[in-house]
Amino acid sequence: MADITRDSDSIFDDMPPAMKRISESRAIITDIVFPSDTNHLGTMFGGKVMEYMDKVAAISAMRHSRCPVVTASTDHIDFVEPIRLGEVITVESFVTWTHRSSMEVYVSAQSENLRTGHKVTSATAFFIFVALNDEGRPTRVPGVIPESTEELQLHHAAADRYAQRSKRMEERKRSI
Repeated sequence: MADITRDSDSIFDDMPPAMKRISESRAIITDIVFPSDTNHLGTMFGGKVMEYMDKVAAISAMRHSRCPVVTASTDHIDFVEPIRLGEVITVESFVTWTHRSSMEVYVSAQSENLRTGHKVTSATAFFIFVALNDEGRPTRVPGVIPESTEELQLHHAAADRYAQRSKRMEERKRSI
């Protein structure tokens, strides 16, 4: 993982980028669940679900920043319902909030039974990405403009999530 510490103000000296609508970062991946994707219970491996979530979240972060990105952290992947063999997984993401070079991306995985059409949210999470410049150093990202009710709710609560993540990281540093 790239070093995302701020040891020089020079990477942040440029003018703040323009704001972008959250909807511009939205990304969706859809796939069918095959036997190789499932465990002995016939449900999708959690690690496979996380792989899809990380991939689509990275697409959202790159759409927003128009830069290469690295995953910095993942908050609370909540597996709500299993995704079964033969169902469809749809993973959707969008940037909810930004801070200098980092972006919080909300990700939701949904399963769909193709025979009945029944859809259910299977997993949700927040992924944090850092945008990198051509030298591999953190670079500024645009702010976000929330528009929908969901976007507004997630955006307004993001500062609290950021503070919680910062506190958790600081506590880990002290314990090492």
